[in-house]
Amino acid sequence: MPMIATGMLGAFSLLAVLLASLGIYGVVSFAVARRSPKMGIRIALGAEPLQLINMVMREMLATVAVGLAIGLGLALLAAPALAPVLYQVPAVDTVSFAIGALLLVAVATLATYLPARRAAGVDPVVALRAR
Repeated sequence: MPMIATGMLGAFSLLAVLLASLGIYGVVSFAVARRSPKMGIRIALGAEPLQLINMVMREMLATVAVGLAIGLGLALLAAPALAPVLYQVPAVDTVSFAIGALLLVAVATLATYLPARRAAGVDPVVALRAR
């Protein structure tokens, strides 16, 4: 019975990481896409596309870092409640926490970079007309 519970917990954990990844990608890419007209204005005023990409990456990844810190803190608080269902695994498995955090940071980085690169290449005239 503990093996079944552990397998189900692992499957649901994988599903949770997948859903969190999709959620982060959707929210971050939407936030970056909404800033497209502002980036067009900055390009029209002489900003380089790489500067814009770096600016957006810093801002979005700072937000993701805050969310990740809150999430890891809550996970550490909830871990002892899961200890009875875990089979030969500590409640606070640092490797699992680190892999999950790195996966979410990688997804957030990709979710930020792709729309930022697309928005940094927007024609300033098109961006100004879209406003």
